[in-house]
Amino acid sequence: MRVATVGNFDGVHRGHQALIARARAALPGDADDRVIVVTFDPHPQAVLRPDAAPKLLATLPRRIELLREHGADDVVVVPFTREFAANEPEDFARLLRDDPGIAADRVVVGENFRFGRRASGDVSDLTRLGQELGFTVDAVPLMEAESADGVPWSSSFVREQIDAGDMGAAAAALGHPHRLEGPVRHGDARGRELGYPTANLEVGPQFAVPPDGVYAGWLLDGPERYPAAVSIGTNPQFAGTERRVEAYVLDRDDLDLYDHDVALDLVSRLRGQATFASVDDLIEQMGRDVAMARGALGG
Repeated sequence: MRVATVGNFDGVHRGHQALIARARAALPGDADDRVIVVTFDPHPQAVLRPDAAPKLLATLPRRIELLREHGADDVVVVPFTREFAANEPEDFARLLRDDPGIAADRVVVGENFRFGRRASGDVSDLTRLGQELGFTVDAVPLMEAESADGVPWSSSFVREQIDAGDMGAAAAALGHPHRLEGPVRHGDARGRELGYPTANLEVGPQFAVPPDGVYAGWLLDGPERYPAAVSIGTNPQFAGTERRVEAYVLDRDDLDLYDHDVALDLVSRLRGQATFASVDDLIEQMGRDVAMARGALGG
């Protein structure tokens, strides 16, 4: 049996994970059972409304990694184009049944799922089309986040927490820390001059980066995982204008990370961006930042 679930799955938050778990639970337990996750790239809004496209919570490889980690046997990435967006709901339903990489016997979606041209199809339409084409539909109610106002888990909710610098709330909704990824590039080497050499991470402008400030997190370089203090901002102490993401690996000045593709898992925000009366005052604060990062990371 083949059970497919469909969506953008940006960030693969706990609501997404529930959809995959529901798809897995629908399988009878045969040797050829498969959970197929159907997702889109680029994000539909980046094609249809690029000026209003949301900041992404994960790279495509990271999204696929998380989907597999949470139970997908196969991930089918559908290229999202204006031509694809113009398809009628019937065309999309036929893709779910006829595409050999999907070939769904059952489709699991959220209760607010929309599809087809101008998002004109809903769950009732998908159910009707499934009856015609040979698959059943399971609509899963939106799950509520563990918050006082009962906000449903969603990628928008996660972005709001990131925009507020609340990395703990973002991680609670995601089920994992928010991750930034990119290559390490040469910077001004000012951190090394101050006694805290940093890796300057090049993060694409399409990704969700939290507000300027200092954060505690983990730097991942291949299989290696290091505790880090992370600075995000323009470095106003030295009249900087370029927004950067820089990570100091705690107590290490011997690492050569240039041109490595690394990741930063952000755990908590320690303070906002600030300027100081002198460079010596800045260095003292950096020492306090390192101590706070060590405490936040359990070190």
